[in-house]
Amino acid sequence: MFTGIVTAIGTIESVEKRGDTRVNVACPFDPEAIDIGASIACSGVCLTVVTLEGTRGDARIGFDVSGETVSRTVPGMWEAGRKLNLEPALKLGDELGGHLVTGHVDTVGEVVSKREKGGSWQFAIRISRAFAPFVAEKGSITVDGVSLTVNDVRDRKDGTCDFGLNIIPHTYEVTTLGNLAEGDHVNLEIDVLARYLKRMQSLANAS
Repeated sequence: MFTGIVTAIGTIESVEKRGDTRVNVACPFDPEAIDIGASIACSGVCLTVVTLEGTRGDARIGFDVSGETVSRTVPGMWEAGRKLNLEPALKLGDELGGHLVTGHVDTVGEVVSKREKGGSWQFAIRISRAFAPFVAEKGSITVDGVSLTVNDVRDRKDGTCDFGLNIIPHTYEVTTLGNLAEGDHVNLEIDVLARYLKRMQSLANAS
């Protein structure tokens, strides 16, 4: 489990095709504090550490990315040079600064607008019809691994919806969200509580 609070930005240095896709990520973590087999969220995707080297502040971490993961995440995400939001797995006793995040991407959304207002940045993200019912005003959602609060929801006639986000300067600067532009795509994970509520509602309606 994760909280959606990004602790570092990593860069994919190299990619190897070997059945699954091996990605090697450079980041400022301390390799002595990470175990082989540990889980790290990479822009919202829970991946397992399979190789580890480097020194404190200059770590090199290898992950194997399955074909299933590649198919469900942002196109072109697993390429050399790509910046990734990184978060180690939550430990018992850690502060829950964001919300409970599983690291399982549900769908890919599109940035349909971005504008600065009062020092912050306002984004509108479009989500597909299948997942639009899970997005609620003042609810939580994970965008590229970042825990955010939904400001508003605008339903569209085709069943999709655009939801608004306010990105404060700190988040804009210490995550990859500051690099996003209109037309870019992002990994989305809906709130796990919304998922269970939707399931309970569907069972109640069927009875």
